[in-house]
Amino acid sequence: MLFHVRMDVRIPHDLDPRQCAEIVAREKAYSQELQRSGKWPHIWRIAGQYSNFSIFDVESNDELHEILSGLPLFAYMDIRVTPLATHPSDVKAPGQ
Repeated sequence: MLFHVRMDVRIPHDLDPRQCAEIVAREKAYSQELQRSGKWPHIWRIAGQYSNFSIFDVESNDELHEILSGLPLFAYMDIRVTPLATHPSDVKAPGQ
């Protein structure tokens, strides 16, 4: 199942800088592990924002929820999820 996910990060300004750096480092490692596994095949920065658009390829809604809630920055994120389906005009879609 494919999902388009927008993540907006809002780290509190008063968070200890060392704690912030540690959380960001764990976030990077976790996200790169998911990218290498194929669960997170695409990620794009939204220019000028601490935000991204991502595509997740997972087995279920529950798996996506588990992945997203496991993000070290999850507590500081606003997340919007859109399920995706194949478009009938997609020339690369199976059966076309």
